[in-house]
Parts: sequence; C-alpha cells; structure tokens
Amino acid sequence: MIDTDGDRVEWHFPAEANAVRTARHAVRETLRAWELDSTLGDVTVLLVSELVTNSLRYASGPIGVRLVRPRRDGADPAHPPALLVEVSDPLPDPPTERVPGPEDEGGRGLGLVACSARRWGTRKGRAGKTVWFELALPGE
Repeated sequence: MIDTDGDRVEWHFPAEANAVRTARHAVRETLRAWELDSTLGDVTVLLVSELVTNSLRYASGPIGVRLVRPRRDGADPAHPPALLVEVSDPLPDPPTERVPGPEDEGGRGLGLVACSARRWGTRKGRAGKTVWFELALPGE
C-alpha cells in the first residue's frame, strides 16, 4: 500500500487469483477508515472486484487500485464531491463493454460500472491502461 497523504491510497497486486479478495478487503478497510457510507462501500467493493477480475482475466502483470477520497470543503458546486476509483493493468487495449446472455458467467463488469457510477472511462497510461469511475456520495 502507498498512502500518499490521507486523501489518496493505492495498492499494486500481483496478477494472482487472490488479488480480487485482497483488493476487496483493502478497499473496504480504507472506506471504513475514511468513514464513508456502508452502501457506498458495498458498491465500490463490487465494482473494484469486477474490474480486478477483468484485469486478471485479460492481462498478465501487476494490477493497480487507487482511491481518491472526496473533499467536501471548497468543492465546486458544478462538480459535487465523488469518490474516484481507478484500476490499472499493463494491457494497453481498452475494455469492451458487451451484453452478456442470460447463461453467460461473465461479461457484466463494465455494465455494472456504467449503471452504478456517476461517470466512468478509460485512459492509456505509460504502460497499459486505467479504468476509472466516480461514485457520488450519499446525499449529493
């Protein structure tokens, strides 16, 4: 874990099967420490699980997870505070959102992100890509 100043935290997980469980635990504990709503925590943990699972399925190499805590003081009224979550991996190809069939066991991760997040997207990095999303705070 890299804690940059209390408002941001990031982790790098090896591309191993237990990365999803470890990422869920790290995210949940951080959100508890930040005293963010449990419903927000449940959604955040679910979406991180989906994106880390996607990274494990398609990329080989370390998986980065980064949380940026929203700041309520001095917030721009046009952009209310939101929790920013990023999941990075070394695969440069952007993820593809698809519509899974009723019997498909996968393919729902990006759809869950799209319908749960206030905003989301992808960006290329120096090595690989990042999928990011913002979750509105309860009451915002």
